[in-house]
Parts: sequence; C-alpha cells; structure tokens
Amino acid sequence: MSATFPPLARRLDGLQSSAIRDLLKLTSRADIISLAGGLPDAELMPRDRIAVAADAALSDRSRLQYTESPGWGPLRDVLAARESARLSRAVPVEEIFVTHGSQQALSLLSEVLLDPGALVVVEDPAYVGALQVFRAAGARIVAVPLDAEGMRLDVLRELLATGERPAVVHTVSNFHNPGGVTLSPERRRDLANLAEQYGFWVIEDDPYGELWFDRPSPEPVAAYSPNVIRLSSASKILAPTLRAGWMIAPVQVCRGVELLKQGADLCGSALTQQITADLLSDTEWLTAHVDSVRQVYGTRAKALVDAVRARFGDRVSSTDAAGGMFVWAEFTDGTDAQALLARALEFGVAYVPGNAFAVSTDYTHSMRLCFTTSDAATLDEAVARLAKAHAATPAQP
Repeated sequence: MSATFPPLARRLDGLQSSAIRDLLKLTSRADIISLAGGLPDAELMPRDRIAVAADAALSDRSRLQYTESPGWGPLRDVLAARESARLSRAVPVEEIFVTHGSQQALSLLSEVLLDPGALVVVEDPAYVGALQVFRAAGARIVAVPLDAEGMRLDVLRELLATGERPAVVHTVSNFHNPGGVTLSPERRRDLANLAEQYGFWVIEDDPYGELWFDRPSPEPVAAYSPNVIRLSSASKILAPTLRAGWMIAPVQVCRGVELLKQGADLCGSALTQQITADLLSDTEWLTAHVDSVRQVYGTRAKALVDAVRARFGDRVSSTDAAGGMFVWAEFTDGTDAQALLARALEFGVAYVPGNAFAVSTDYTHSMRLCFTTSDAATLDEAVARLAKAHAATPAQP
C-alpha cells in the first residue's frame, strides 16, 4: 500500500536545486577537467597547521561543550580586531556574530530583515546562494546589472526614483561571483549614502576580499554606513570544512539573528571555532599562508584568461581576474553556452552556463569559469578542449 503524506509548506513551491550543484554531479568523472565548481584548492589548505590547532583545542575537555549562540568568545575577539582594522573603525565584539559559514548568516538575515513580498535588489548576474535564500523568504527580487565597476548605481537610482523601496540590497563587493568584477570605491560610498537616504539595508557579501592578486581590495562598503551588514568567511582562505563565517551588524540585528539561530541549531561548533581563532590570531603565519594562496591563484587566473584569449580571440570576451576565484566570459559569435555544455562534456571539460545566474537577463552566451583547482597546464588543456567542442558545434543562427 502506498503512503499518502500531508503536503509540504507552500514556501517550497517554485524552489529548485542549484544548477551548479546539479552540474557538479556530472563533472565528478576523472576524465573531465572542471572549470565549474567554485571550490578552493584542497592542496593549498593548511592541513598540518589545522591539525596542530585541533590538537591544542582538544587538550581541554571543557572545550568540547556547547558554546554561546553568537560564537566562541575568543573567536569573536579575534574577528573584532580583524574587522576593526579592515573597516578603519572600532568594531565592538557585540557587533560580531559567528555563523555556520556566511551562507547561514545570509539565510538568518533573510528571516530577520524580510517579510514575505519585501523587495530585495540583487546584482545581475547574481550569486546563486543569495537567490535561493531570498526566494525561500518569499521576497520580490529585482535585479540591477553589473558593469566593470560593479553594481550599476544609476540603475538603482532609477528604481528608487520610481518609488520602489527595497528592504535589502545585496552585493558581492569584491571579485564578484560569478561576474568577476569589483565594486569601485566611489560606488561603495554612493551605495552606503543611498542606503541611509532611502532607509534600506545593504548586505555586503565578501568571501573573496582577501584573495586579491595585484592590489588590496577597496575599503568595504560597511566602512561608510551602519546600514551595511558585512558578511565574510574563513572558507576561502583556510578551509570550507571549518564552517566559520561571521557577520558584522548593529546590535539589534545580531540579537534578532541570535533568536533565530537558537531555534535553528542552538550554536555553532565550539571545536572548529577554536581552531579558526587559533589560525586567524597567528598573524605572521596567516599572512604568509594567504600570500602563498594569492600567488598560486593569481598565476592560475592569468593562465586561464591568456588561454581563453589565445584560443578564441575576439569570439569571446572575458573579465581580467584581479582576485577571487572566477572569470566571467561571453561568446560574441552567438554561441549558446547552455547548448555548448553538452558537447564540452563530451570533450572532457565543464563550466557553468551563464543562465544559472540569471535573474532578468538570460545570459545565453555567457559562462563562469573557475581557475582555482587546476594548475596552469591543466587550465590550458581545459580551454583547448573547450575550443575543440566549440569548433565541433554547429554555428548558432
């Protein structure tokens, strides 16, 4: 006899699995070079240093207990010092909240800041994780396009001039995922001013800010206004498995997040937060480690961009990777990137088609390429395979 179950919540209506996560299932074959995943390189993760920190944390059994919902106190102290230096102002510990990765912070903030139907402005192309969170919250999503200097604030101003009042504007300010661009210093100040003028929150999502190649990232948007909530993470500079993210926000926002987090998971992992605090506070070691990661990623980014331009010429335009993990590329010859993907997989290479990040523009001819997990020679081979797949695909009408 087949079971008949009660219905699930209506909030699930219309939600779909991330196209990127689904694609990763197809790219696990050893014969495929994947430019699809947004993963840091495991070979660059400080396994031995993490082991030392874990051993130190495990030396005291009391540290295996639950910790406070806002995060382990010493980690919050370390983060307050780091963020104070980053924002060029004193950030009190009360404004630091540790979460299970910055994605959890984004999810909890959507519950604290958004009522169903509230307007959220995102960038187009958009970070998929943000779209999933805001759609689950029942938000009304409007997209503002990117250009070489990040979110186009002229378009945001036009939206505001029509009388629209967003509850939240979300931006990936540094080395955008997937767009690869960085919000310019002038636009950072202007966005903060607009937030105060029109009374909305800015969520500044910044997991990549320390992964710059040629010059440091600009001062965060959060440096210019208390209306800006800043998110960051140890996943890209240390290891995703630590699941250590954090939020810098006014105390009343932190208290709201705390109430919801208590209902979700009570608290994070005291063990991994102690390990994270150990590594982040070891400033001499951390500086050398992050410098090494930057050097490797910078070399790989250049190799990928050079290979794309050498193999495709003016048939593809791409961003110059100045940091982060991604290159955004667009076919100028009418190639449908989604249609090309099936042929590319046959030739042993994968990428994410641009339509996976689309909100109001379909990005039919675009693709996101990740350079972090392959060396320069492998990246060149990946682009060679992509060029062969492109040549073997009938021209688009």
